Amino acid sequence: MRKRLATISFIVLLASVLLAAPSAWAQQRSVKDSLIGSWMFVSVIAEQSDGTRSEPFGQEPRGIIVFTGDGYFSLFQSQAEVPRLATGDRGRATPEEAQGVVRASIAYFGTYTVNEADRTLSLRLLGSTFSNLLGSAEQRRVITELSETELRFTNPRTPSGLTLHTVWRRAPPM
Repeated sequence: MRKRLATISFIVLLASVLLAAPSAWAQQRSVKDSLIGSWMFVSVIAEQSDGTRSEPFGQEPRGIIVFTGDGYFSLFQSQAEVPRLATGDRGRATPEEAQGVVRASIAYFGTYTVNEADRTLSLRLLGSTFSNLLGSAEQRRVITELSETELRFTNPRTPSGLTLHTVWRRAPPM
């Protein structure tokens, strides 16, 4: 009887530890340490000041953001289908083709810092396909959710006046 009670007690203890693991993961690691790695782009909702919402990269966007341990990041986002160029030579794209590619995608990279207290990211861009972003003040992202498998952050104000709500999922190991 004692052996059975000990076995049941062990199973209950083990189950409670396993159920607490995701929250324990978040509590034990810093925000920066939790960010490090590759994240796949799931969605982005663009919100205008009047509350109107849209999905600038569509319902099945493509992309990745990578955070390194030494403070660098790289981001690429696009619609599922980026227009192809008739000539196959990006240096000879027509104005219409180039406009289609610009509307369908963005990429930038740089350095980042994390404010652990207010759970914000500060991004300093070193390169971008939208060069108007370069040389500007640090860009701020507010982390609204961060778990082992999901990252959500908000860009409170883009140059065009939008608020972006972005969702990422941890990239699976290769």
